[in-house]
Amino acid sequence: MKNQSTRASRRPRKGGAITCVAVLRVPRAEAGKRPTWAFLVLPAEASAGLPSRGQVSASGTVNGAKFRATLEPDGRGGHWMKVSRVLRLRAGAEPGDSVRVELTPASDEPEPRVPADFRRALAAAGARVQAAWRGITPAARRDFVHWVTSPKRADTRATRIEVACDMLANGKRRPCCFDRSGMYSGSISCPLAEGEGRS
Repeated sequence: MKNQSTRASRRPRKGGAITCVAVLRVPRAEAGKRPTWAFLVLPAEASAGLPSRGQVSASGTVNGAKFRATLEPDGRGGHWMKVSRVLRLRAGAEPGDSVRVELTPASDEPEPRVPADFRRALAAAGARVQAAWRGITPAARRDFVHWVTSPKRADTRATRIEVACDMLANGKRRPCCFDRSGMYSGSISCPLAEGEGRS
């Protein structure tokens, strides 16, 4: 399927199965190195059927090839999805192709992958913080991970790891004042595709 405009094929029920067509894009090269992965942006109508404007875990298919993924907020009320090279090849798609996407939001939130620096900080923070971490839901742990990893600056990330441990020690079950969608803080965005610039 080549160069069809991104569109939803049917209006989804909130939180139910979603079918749409989206264009496969390649992220802009950084430091002269072209990424091996691709991404797609869900049509607005499809994104509106998701249960959250923040991260959403989902499973489904791209051109019939199965995947499980976390849909990321694009900072504009929509979502984008990273497509690995393996998934792209299984889907028989090339950058610039329009692909058929079928997905269903997860009914149970899977455990997030905790990055090594955050994992070390939790381990060093003591029994109270570790018990608090175990006591919150997988969705809440995902929010903490997302909050910690969303900054681009290493020093901001380090500060957030420290603050996250402090919040857990004080009984906070979610990151305080975290804009999960990026719509208001401007801290979250979709990757830039080749040939694109920030608007």
